[in-house]
Amino acid sequence: MIDLVLDWYEVAMASHVGWLRACKAKADGRPDARGFSGPGWDQHCEGACGELAVARALGRYWSGSVDTWAAADLPGLQVKTSQRQDARLLVPRDAADGERYVLVVGVSPRFRICGWIDARVAKRAEWLTDPSGHGRPLVYAVPQDALHPMDL
Repeated sequence: MIDLVLDWYEVAMASHVGWLRACKAKADGRPDARGFSGPGWDQHCEGACGELAVARALGRYWSGSVDTWAAADLPGLQVKTSQRQDARLLVPRDAADGERYVLVVGVSPRFRICGWIDARVAKRAEWLTDPSGHGRPLVYAVPQDALHPMDL
């Protein structure tokens, strides 16, 4: 695990990207792809901050792109961020084998990068669940202790 604190200007930049993503999704009338029905501002902003945290920890470039939701968040990586410290890494059922998913937990500016898993390995029947319990599409919820350390 890697603990990391973003600088205020990194939080400002990434939060702006998250805000732009939320605005673009609303302007397009695009519902959340995974069934989330809340306003989404926090999720977009914290998600973008999580992406930036992983990029900084790995010394990789983060483009801060908007409206490229089908592309990898970072080259070769899909980053999933949760405000819950005990969160599981949510991997969509349609994730391509070979895609690497990374779990980040925390609230800006403090994050913990918990680890990663290949989507193929994440697709275990016992991890398939509705994470909300309210009829959202099923995903694979990978426990943190099943993740690989961040030595990519």
